[in-house]
Amino acid sequence: MSEDEAAEDGAEEPEPVDLEAIREALEAFEGDVDSLADDLEAADTEDDLDVVEADLEAFRDDLEEIEIPDPPEPDEDADEEDDEEEEITPEEALQDRYDDIESDLSDLESDLEDQRGPYGEDVVGEIDDASATITNTRWTEEGDDELIDVVDAFLEETNDLLDSSLTIVKDGDDVPAQLETTLGGAATAVEDAGLDADDDAETIAALLEATDDLETGIDESTAWSDLKVREQMRREGFYDVLEHVKDFPPEWHALKVHEKRGNVDMILLALETFDSDFMEEHCLEALERMGPEEAIEPMIQKANRRDTTAMSILGKIGDDDEEVVDTLLDYVDSNPTLQQPAFRALGEVGAEDAVQPIANQLVDEEPDVRSSAARSLGLIGDTRAIDPLEDILAEDEEDRVRASAAWALNQIGTEDALEIVAEYGDDRAYLVQAEAEKATLEPAA
Repeated sequence: MSEDEAAEDGAEEPEPVDLEAIREALEAFEGDVDSLADDLEAADTEDDLDVVEADLEAFRDDLEEIEIPDPPEPDEDADEEDDEEEEITPEEALQDRYDDIESDLSDLESDLEDQRGPYGEDVVGEIDDASATITNTRWTEEGDDELIDVVDAFLEETNDLLDSSLTIVKDGDDVPAQLETTLGGAATAVEDAGLDADDDAETIAALLEATDDLETGIDESTAWSDLKVREQMRREGFYDVLEHVKDFPPEWHALKVHEKRGNVDMILLALETFDSDFMEEHCLEALERMGPEEAIEPMIQKANRRDTTAMSILGKIGDDDEEVVDTLLDYVDSNPTLQQPAFRALGEVGAEDAVQPIANQLVDEEPDVRSSAARSLGLIGDTRAIDPLEDILAEDEEDRVRASAAWALNQIGTEDALEIVAEYGDDRAYLVQAEAEKATLEPAA
């Protein structure tokens, strides 16, 4: 091959890699790993561990400088039988040794972290966790008393170990808040003690044992969730309205009394607490009859889970809050089972933002959907609905849909709307005629 042909053929051939040198280097690294393991085992203090850590970091840096070449591409012309008998290449063998060294190094790094400490900050972290458990849990009255005893025992142990004088902070009637402040003081006392991982190892270990006892005591205290549902409701005063049990179960009787007295908070509490389809049904029926504003947020949550009764309750409440309207609008272009209660509720709250989305449903294939949409527009009462309702009255093939459109125009009640309906006094459908007669009697808005 000429020099020109060689140049055209590509770059120069790479220099061959000295596999034997790599093998010797890896062998040296294997010996160093054993030496580092001995050093770690002999380390007694944090300073000793710092030295070992620095050695491990340097070792890793040196190891990562080793580059194992890729094995050569297999011979495509070799028989399948030869492939099955193919031995591992030198490059693959070196890579396996490298991976073993790296794995041993990672194990040493983990062992190093395990040998460190414990530290004073570990105690502080445990105290903070215990405090968070107390404040994030709802406790019973007896649970409050049990927590006070548990924390008091912890403070006594901590005072002995730190020569401190910690006591439970009594400020107000909120026991968890008192204990949060108290444990915050204990954590500060540990920090101020400046405990050394070597010199104060026994003290730190004893404090950690005390925090373990603290956490165990907290776990064993009586939380609200430990009570049976009926006992929870008894303590909430749900049954206090009962002089005698007239209906069974007693919670149903209590629910009726709460509805009669307008105790919305108790009905919402029952809805949230009782794990019973029976009670849920009766709680929702009570809220639907009452239509209280306090139920807006929980009903939005249930409506977002496709609960049609919750939609009806939102309509009964009649608040055109933006979140209410947006929740109901999500179902305007849904299936008829969800559309119709959403239409009704949007009409009852007078959601002007819903006029166009609902008007778009006047051409739906289902007559029931068209009829519900028309009536919803009538309830909203926005004059922008007059033209599409006029078209439905004139053109829809279903008389009941046309009757709904006539009813809606009467509800809007402007002069233009009434004049449109009044023209249908001799309509083929009796219901449309009836609406036309009403239109002639209604004063224009």
